[in-house]
Amino acid sequence: MSDDVLWTALALVLVIEGLMPAINPAGWRRLFEQLLRLDDQQVRMAGLFSMVLGLLLLWLMQGA
Repeated sequence: MSDDVLWTALALVLVIEGLMPAINPAGWRRLFEQLLRLDDQQVRMAGLFSMVLGLLLLWLMQGA
């Protein structure tokens, strides 16, 4: 993977991560309040699910 692709991917992550607080700051705060109520195992499973979903999307895009 070239450096350009890596930096592009990082830039897109930052743009996507910034959408919710920019569009709906109150909703973003409520979401984080709910996340703080989760125990470590639930947070870990959410992170694992997110990683697997991302890898699946990458794999599917490679075939397209």
